[in-house]
Amino acid sequence: MNVLFLTLLDFSTIEESGIYTDLLREFVKDQHNVFIISPTEKRKQKTTRLIDKGNYKILKLQIGNIQKTNMIEKGISTLTLESNFLRGIKNYFSNVKFDLVIYSTPPITLQKAVEYVKMRDNAKAYLLLKDIFPQNAVDLGMIKKTGIIGFLYSYFRYKEKRLYKISDYIGCMSQANVDFLLKHNPEIPPNIVEICPNSIEPMNNKKDEELIVEIKKKYSIPLGKTTFIYGGNIGRPQGIDFLIECLAANKANDKVYFVIVGSGTEYNKLKTFFDNEKPSNALLFSQLPKVEYEVLANSCDVGLIFLDNRFTIPNFPSRLLSYMQASMPVLAATDVNTDIGEIVEHGEFGFWCESSNVEQFNKKVHQLCDNELRIQMGLNARRYLEDNYTAKHSYEIIMNHIK
Repeated sequence: MNVLFLTLLDFSTIEESGIYTDLLREFVKDQHNVFIISPTEKRKQKTTRLIDKGNYKILKLQIGNIQKTNMIEKGISTLTLESNFLRGIKNYFSNVKFDLVIYSTPPITLQKAVEYVKMRDNAKAYLLLKDIFPQNAVDLGMIKKTGIIGFLYSYFRYKEKRLYKISDYIGCMSQANVDFLLKHNPEIPPNIVEICPNSIEPMNNKKDEELIVEIKKKYSIPLGKTTFIYGGNIGRPQGIDFLIECLAANKANDKVYFVIVGSGTEYNKLKTFFDNEKPSNALLFSQLPKVEYEVLANSCDVGLIFLDNRFTIPNFPSRLLSYMQASMPVLAATDVNTDIGEIVEHGEFGFWCESSNVEQFNKKVHQLCDNELRIQMGLNARRYLEDNYTAKHSYEIIMNHIK
């Protein structure tokens, strides 16, 4: 079977770890021919090229800048994605008849490219719904439904509905995503919507005590404290103001240490807090080499997840999986509409609090200082991952429709 995968994720091999690369390896393992369009932003100054790996091919398509840029450039680049992807399919894969096309949100603006492959090849179309846009932008006050720029919302909402309409199947990250999608888009047949969660191929992350001591000494992280780590995007969706409140409220807590690693539009706001307050029990990195970050993360005790309290859409950050893989309990501070907290607590591998309640956050931090509790929750996390969130599991969900 010939499979086409469309994504905004920038990668040049599927051998690296990630929710999409791990899933694509399952297709390759099962002897399918996989064709991928993985773009490269203009800032990297690399022209469009095809990487041929035999049983899979990656088209590195040059596109405009979307990440870490201003809203005008991001908007223009997003609007031209569709034509760029369509041109890439026609120029590089014109002689390939696809049986299945898989695509993820973001973005929602690949509708015409997907539609073209469906009509040309009579292919099945499977949407991996990772982001509900434009409503998420409305929640954060980035766009409005009314007023002068209301036409932007109307345009993106139209593209969103068109994408749903051309999809034969829609895989959502959780039950809350399924419920939200059907409630706000009643024209979608319920029988084409299902849970196809974020998933990975779990690696063995056995903790090396000597390495833990070494990495903590390198960054002057105290050995005797419960270490909480947040790794990932530092932007509006994460509700950085609440994170800052939590760090400030724990400045005098000598039992804990916080490690924040990431970058994004709100990084400077967080850095300003660190520069001004100089917390003695917290550390901020803008970036680390991937291997070093993984060693550091695996040396910490609790994984943190933050989501802005204003969200009405049920986000489900994939960051959760890396914590679970490391047998690490999770503390999720989110809005009330996502069900990630419900899953974490039902699976008994962490705690949840609303990302507006610093007192509850501190209470959960205190509970997670219990070493025996953390160890048991960490074991539960790894078990829950292997039972529910493996790439093979997601692959079988998708292939169930094709077979």
